Amino acid sequence: MSAARRPESLESIALHALEAVRKAGATQADVLLVEGDDREVRVRGPEIEFVKQAQGRGLGIRALVAGAGGMRTSIVSTSDLAPQTVDRMAHEAVALAKATAPDPLAGLPESGFAGTLPDLALFDPADRDVPIAARIEEARRAEAAARGADPRITNSEGSQASSGSARVVYANSQGFVGEYESASHGLFSEPIAEDASGMQRDHWSTSAHRLRDLEDAAQVGRTSAARALRRLGAKRVATCEVPVLFDSRTAPSLVGQLASCANGYSIYRQSSFLEGRMGDAIASELVTLIDDGRLPGGLGSKPFDGEGLATRRNVLVQNGRLESWILDHYSARKLGLASTGSAARGTGSAPRAGTTNLWLEPRAKTLDELVAEIDRGLLVTELIGMGFNPTTGDYSRGAAGLWIEHGEIVHAVEEITIAGRMQDMLLAIDRVGSELVWHGRTASPPIRIASMVVAGS
Repeated sequence: MSAARRPESLESIALHALEAVRKAGATQADVLLVEGDDREVRVRGPEIEFVKQAQGRGLGIRALVAGAGGMRTSIVSTSDLAPQTVDRMAHEAVALAKATAPDPLAGLPESGFAGTLPDLALFDPADRDVPIAARIEEARRAEAAARGADPRITNSEGSQASSGSARVVYANSQGFVGEYESASHGLFSEPIAEDASGMQRDHWSTSAHRLRDLEDAAQVGRTSAARALRRLGAKRVATCEVPVLFDSRTAPSLVGQLASCANGYSIYRQSSFLEGRMGDAIASELVTLIDDGRLPGGLGSKPFDGEGLATRRNVLVQNGRLESWILDHYSARKLGLASTGSAARGTGSAPRAGTTNLWLEPRAKTLDELVAEIDRGLLVTELIGMGFNPTTGDYSRGAAGLWIEHGEIVHAVEEITIAGRMQDMLLAIDRVGSELVWHGRTASPPIRIASMVVAGS
């Protein structure tokens, strides 16, 4: 599963910690060790606003101690990996666990650990130790392209480039040891456009595991400028009920909110409107929602989850029908089910169910074709606020976008609110577009909802 152990290798440190916590009295235990290197720069005009570089290691130890009523659990973490510090933390973890309340369902998985660790294209060795100067140059290229796109681009909030890498080692008392390396690179630009109507801003970004997979820096700048320019002259519209089209930057928000309602923790706590709906048609037949932790090159891909279980492809919604929850081992046991290999964990936190690479399956038509089909409606390009209640499904968020009349965009829109119930919105999805663009770990093509309330003037 991992390279042969070397003195002071990350694996040897992790195994030392595991052995220490078991000797201290843990019935079961696991450890997570993460070594990271992050670099970030931002330029604004010709000036470099900041340069950041951070390197660090973090070790998390989870101790589980059996007793009357079930396992007692604690988690401790440290950035000091000296052997004596690790030994002390191991003893503290066991002492803390003994002071906690027992849980009959707590414990490590019994089986299902990743047997092989496939190459998921999570990093390129050629990108290792990318020079800060190279990232500054990319940020400057994006900034220059944005500012040079149009005389109405008068300023910017800056352009930013980042590169980071992480080596992850996980080991547990069930015999699993696994290690993988991942990298992430990004580029972001946010120009400001101005004319007689006022000032507007917008942004564009690109992210990838490998530098060569990033969108060209100049194109990032030009796209961000075009998005800012099209918002000039924005106005409010009268309150109405019309078709609402979410673009590929805003639709992922809906997808993520739906997935959060399918999280096992929300289900067993009865804090989701999907509770009790397994197997039901909860959305339009156009909706197929997938989470896949082994998608090659996926920004959320990893060969094993936060409990060492093999990650996999999970179909959450198939043609509108709810097919699966998102489960780690604990939430699965609470629901009498099996983990979906979806445990996420930090060095200082317990495992919890989460998504990896989450997306809505695309269909045939482009965004332009979907706009052309709308006689009167709204294209949403920005969402504001967090107005969603996962228990009731009530949805109300501030928005900005573009107004459509007779199949054409006629002006920008701002200071509006869109509202509905998620249950009704999902069933009212009558178009799903073709462009699936990954800006993060959640992606969606454009989505059209047949009718929503747009509250304006």
